[in-house]
Formats: sequence, structure tokens, C-alpha cells
Amino acid sequence: MAEQNNNTRRNARRQQPVDNTYGHLQPQALDVEKAVLGALMIDKDAYAIVCETLYPESFYEPRNQMVYAAIRDLAMSEKPVDVLTVTDRLSKDGNLDEVGGPPYIMELSSRVASSANIEYHANIIAQKFLARQLISFASVIETKAFDETSDIDDLMQEAEGSLFELSQRNMKKDYTQINPVISQAIKAIQAAAANKDGLTGVASGYNKLDDITSGWQASDLVIIAGRPAMGKTSFALSMAKNIAADYKVPLAFFSLEMSNQQLVNRLISNACEIQGSKILNGQLQPDEWDRLDKRVNTLLDAPIYIDDTPGLSVFELRTKARRLVREHGVKIIMIDYLQLMNANGMRFSSRQEEVSTISRSLKGLAKELDIPILALSQLNRGVEAREGLEGKRPQLSDLRESGAIEQDADMVIFVHRPEYYHIYQDDNGRDLHGMAQIIIAKHRKGATGDVLLTFRGEYTRFENPEDSSLRRKSSKSDMDGEIVGSKINGQNPPPVDDGYDPFRVPSDGPMPF
Repeated sequence: MAEQNNNTRRNARRQQPVDNTYGHLQPQALDVEKAVLGALMIDKDAYAIVCETLYPESFYEPRNQMVYAAIRDLAMSEKPVDVLTVTDRLSKDGNLDEVGGPPYIMELSSRVASSANIEYHANIIAQKFLARQLISFASVIETKAFDETSDIDDLMQEAEGSLFELSQRNMKKDYTQINPVISQAIKAIQAAAANKDGLTGVASGYNKLDDITSGWQASDLVIIAGRPAMGKTSFALSMAKNIAADYKVPLAFFSLEMSNQQLVNRLISNACEIQGSKILNGQLQPDEWDRLDKRVNTLLDAPIYIDDTPGLSVFELRTKARRLVREHGVKIIMIDYLQLMNANGMRFSSRQEEVSTISRSLKGLAKELDIPILALSQLNRGVEAREGLEGKRPQLSDLRESGAIEQDADMVIFVHRPEYYHIYQDDNGRDLHGMAQIIIAKHRKGATGDVLLTFRGEYTRFENPEDSSLRRKSSKSDMDGEIVGSKINGQNPPPVDDGYDPFRVPSDGPMPF
């Protein structure tokens, strides 16, 4: 009796379904593959429907891959696609016997009566192919994760890079009929007309710059470039203060070079008009302490989100940017600076190719999130070798490491201070002491031109010239003493900026601020 019960239990175990979760065949749809190939050979217009969805490697069956490759070659050569031409093409390529000869080609064409469902069937094949790619990707990452010699941080970068590359290759290419786009454009024009200042984007706080750009536009990639000591970081921080502290527009600042404390010190110097050296050593005068107490409140609760992750990859940036937009409603992103980013996890033959991928990814991210991205960039040393006022003026060809930056950017802006090169007057006779030229060298949506701003180096601050004039008049009227010689109230005036940055961390080479 006991033996009979044991036999019953053994039989029951044999009859239980086996869990094949990790033992089944890879995702495939062989009948659908044959149906698609057959439809392509009976309808001359069918290839145009599937050409952006299917590639030879999309097919699971190797001989189906060869048949599709032959069909693709014929279609791209604008030759007829049918049983005879495909057979002939395979024969010339030496693949006819390998696919099963003419009988297999005849079998494919006889499986379908029309190509009515070819788009639906093609999507099934594409989905199966993507599933196989994901399985292969996961298998490689799993194997490396079990390897104790693998660096987990590097593996994370590689996984993110490979997954990004996979998603880019399989991104659906779609089109839109023009009517809804026109409606959207008309609404934008109406909104702009209702806005008295004419701004359709995020205001920079600099009047003449906003007149040309109409504000930083959604989905735009803006490159702000300059040589070291020109003040591009100061310009970005001045705008960040205007945008987030004054206009209360949520902003994210990714600082790959300076820590968040250094960045905030510069913001305090900017907002409170206290020299950077005094912020560092704490030697403030009584009036400066008062100014700090009153003006620092403008920065408190400002919607500025700072990330100072060093060596940030473009894939990490994408993840963080999406979360910032989703959770905090961020409307603009600033990056300081582009050349310090990397694209770990992807293989490149040169640094130029990597920078090209980074700039292309930033443009894609701006479009995806529908917000402007402002990325700071270095210039090469070509500027230093040129002479004269025009020679020192930056050019698009000076962008460092990659021409793709210029190509991907919707706008390229140079921060240029002729005074740094001991040039004190422009071609129009304007005084350039304490002035900075904001040069709009490329503007895909509008005009180019120059904007003059006041640069107050001791406060790492850029101002509208008209605001500076009003401030000077106000200060002059408030003075109890008189200006005598080069002194004000018996004290020396602030030193003229010579490119020295009190916040700069000492290093072996020039810092790209």
C-alpha cells in the first residue's frame, strides 16, 4: 500500500507542469516572418511601409535574414521585388542554396494573398527582435555582476550607456500632419502677443539679450562658450540668480567642476555685492554684514537645485533631469561645463566622437523635456594666437573638441571681455572698461548680434548697463563726502578686475571659468 502511494506521488510530480521560465526559446515569430517576406514579394509598395521598422537582423531565422537583405538591396536599387528577382539576387550573392533554393522562395510567396496586414506583422517582428536584444543585454550585465573583479560603478555606467544606445537604435520614427502643428504655433503667437514684454521663453534678466532671443526657448540647446577668465560661469550664475531668485522660475544647475558650497559662495557674492575674498575669510565690514543679512533672503527658498556630481555622465544627467522636471517642475537646466561630461558605457574611437554624442544627447534631452538647456563650453587656444580687436573675438570654429557642438546647438553665445586683452574701445568708439560682450554667433530661430553688459569682477556679477548707471547715480547721491582724485571718502576704490577670481581653487593650469 505504501509503495502504491509512493508511485502515485511520483506520477503526480511527473504530471505537474515544468517551469520553463528560463528555459524557453528566444522570442520569435517564424510564421509572421514568412508572411512578411511573402507580402514583400507580391506588393511593390510594401517595402516602403516596413523599411524603417525592419532590418535583416530583425528576423530570427538566418535564412529569412538573407531573403530580407536581398529584398532590401533590390528595393534600394529601385528594381522590382518578386519571386524571380529575389531568387536571382540570392543566386548572385551565393546564398540561394543556403536559404533552401527556389522552392523556399516560392513557399514564402504562396503563404499570403495580400500585404494588407504587413505593418502589423512587421511590428510583431520588431518587438520580438527588441526582446531578444534586451535578453542579450541583461545576460551580459548579469554575467559581469557575478564577476567579483568588476567595478560596480563602471558596470552601472556601462549598463546605462548600452541601454541608451539600444533605445536610440529602436526609437520609433514618426511623423505628424501639419494641421495640429499650425494650431500649436498660432496659440504660441497669440500667447506671445498677450505678453507685453514679448517674451515667449525664460527671461535671462538682461533686457537687450532678451530682446534678441525672446527668452530662452523650450527644447533649445544653448551653448555659452568662452576662454578661461572671460566670466562664462559668472554669467551663468548671474542668470541663475535672475531666473530663480528674482523671477521664481525653477532651475537646475549641474556643476561638474565646483562644489555646491563654492557655487553658493559665488551666488552670495553676486546677490549681496560682497567681494569673494571676504566671503571666504569672513572679514566683512559692518555695512557688508547688513547687506548680507538683507539680501541673502533673496536666495533663501529660491527654486535652485544644485548637483555637483563630478564626472557626471550624460546618461546620469538624463535620469536626474527627468526627476527634477517631474518632481520640482524645473523649467531650465544649466551645465558647467560640457567638456567635463562623459558618455561612459559606450565605445568611441576619439574624444571628439564622445563629445559629439554628448552634445547630441543634450539636444535630444532638451526636446524630450521641452525645456531649454544651457551648457557652458570651452574654446580652444586659437583666440590667443590672433591679434587685434577682431582677432581676439571668438569664432564658431574656436569651439573645443567637436564641430558637432556648433551643429547640434540652437544658439551659440560667446562671453568675451576685450578689456582682458587690454582692448578698451570697440570699432564704434564705445568704452569697454568693465564691459563684457555677449556675442550671439548662432541663432537658429532669430537674429545674431552683440549685447554689452557691465561686468563687476569683484562680485562675479553681470548687470544691465542701465542698471549699473542708476546704481552709480544712487551711490553718488548718497555719499556724504566728495570724490577727491582717485579716492572716495578718503578710501581707495575697488580694484579693477584683471581676470583674478577670488573663488578659484588653485590648480596646475588655468581654470576654465
